[in-house]
Amino acid sequence: MNKTRMIIDVDTGIDDAIAILYAVLAPDIHVEGITTCFGNIDVDQATDNTLRLLKLARANFEIPVAVGASKPLKRDFPGSAEHVHGKNGIGGAVLAKSEQQPIRQSAAEFIVSTVNDNPGEITIVTLARMTNLAHAIQLDPGIITKIKEVVVMGGNVFVPGNITPVAEANLAGDPEAAAYAFASGLPITAVGLDVTLKTLLTKAHVQYMLTHAPAGKQPLVAFMRDSLEHYFDFYQEVSHLIGACPMHDLLAVMVAADPSLVKKQTLLAVIETEGLHTSGMVVTDRRAVPVVGNPIDFCVDVESERALNAMMALFLRENAG
Repeated sequence: MNKTRMIIDVDTGIDDAIAILYAVLAPDIHVEGITTCFGNIDVDQATDNTLRLLKLARANFEIPVAVGASKPLKRDFPGSAEHVHGKNGIGGAVLAKSEQQPIRQSAAEFIVSTVNDNPGEITIVTLARMTNLAHAIQLDPGIITKIKEVVVMGGNVFVPGNITPVAEANLAGDPEAAAYAFASGLPITAVGLDVTLKTLLTKAHVQYMLTHAPAGKQPLVAFMRDSLEHYFDFYQEVSHLIGACPMHDLLAVMVAADPSLVKKQTLLAVIETEGLHTSGMVVTDRRAVPVVGNPIDFCVDVESERALNAMMALFLRENAG
């Protein structure tokens, strides 16, 4: 099986956590490394959560973890999103401390060295602000032509934003970094709110996995149950979802490995960096003769049931990890 070789960039909150577990277990994914960033929580907590999750996942090799940006390119870090992800970023769920330590390289250095050592082979999946990727390009602009693809969990085209009326949280959290990456010429696929809001994990899904998962997977599913309680409550409050939450980050990882899950539309786009309500907004030029922006592949529809079934099958499988 040809595996998709990924660097996953995270600000390890609840949906990042499930995405990490999925990626480590998935037979069609090889995680080259994980880079951490501020966002849902501060970068130190994101790093600690990531290391604990790798211990929980019991990967059969040590996956390097590199510490990245603690704040946006040009702005201050406004603080953790405790109301969304809980004080520890993973909904208050308790995980055993890991003996693994982060590597000495920074996130940007790790991205640069891994891409240069494996030209055309590495997909970068950003589940956080795009700050680490921007730093990596600044460190070595030559990686732009060597990265196989960048899959971004972020943005929105035909649906409203989730942090402002028009902006999604990851891009709005460091709009300058997102604007820089989108303008760089990188091959970018945006897995945004247009599709993640259609991909809803429910309490019924979690209960089914708790009932049917083999013994080796029970600790992972129990963690999902514990951390998702906080997420379910948040989405009931802000989106009127009852016992359900979008799987933003998980879907991005899945699409990076299996693009057939989504329908894409290529549009010229830029990221707005100004405005009280518009900073971080994806501006697409949908005129008959578009001229503003670079071509970006936006996911506009998704086979959500197939994606969720594939995710559940992985956690229900005896021999996958």
